[in-house]
Amino acid sequence: MTGNRAALRYATALLSQAEEKGQVSAVLADMQRVVQTLTVSSDLRSVLRSPVVKTEDKQKVMLEVFSGASKETMDLLGLLASNKRVGLLGQVAQAYIDLYRKTQGIQTAKVILAAPLTADLEKQIVAKAKAMTGGSTIELTTEIDPSIIGGFILRVGDLQYNASIANQFQKIKREFRKSI
Repeated sequence: MTGNRAALRYATALLSQAEEKGQVSAVLADMQRVVQTLTVSSDLRSVLRSPVVKTEDKQKVMLEVFSGASKETMDLLGLLASNKRVGLLGQVAQAYIDLYRKTQGIQTAKVILAAPLTADLEKQIVAKAKAMTGGSTIELTTEIDPSIIGGFILRVGDLQYNASIANQFQKIKREFRKSI
């Protein structure tokens, strides 16, 4: 779980409120949008973290950028502004996403490949990830890294399964050195 304790408290309260109002999915979409927007906009991150920009101006910027969001999300933006905790927005959003995944039994798995993922390989990797987690629902993200030569590296939480060609070469190299 990412973020600090304050962000986690805000996210927990937001999830509770969203559950009461039946808006969990809408708020999830909003929080994913917040994370995505903050990831791509260094200007927005700078404004929200700046001690020079007035809280009222930060709130106006947030309300403009995230207009169309659910009432619960808009309430969160107002609450963060009134508590002068606007800089936590990204952490709160990520903590909400993490809490949602946890309550839904969704595990995120990252797979690193040398080439783009094929549908057949994706099925095999998801099956391996489910086996590693005891059958959880898997949300797969991919990264291309040509240095692994072939195969894949699968990371689910603290677990890793390395089926890369580069790893196999390293094993052969270690065995060869032991025999000398």
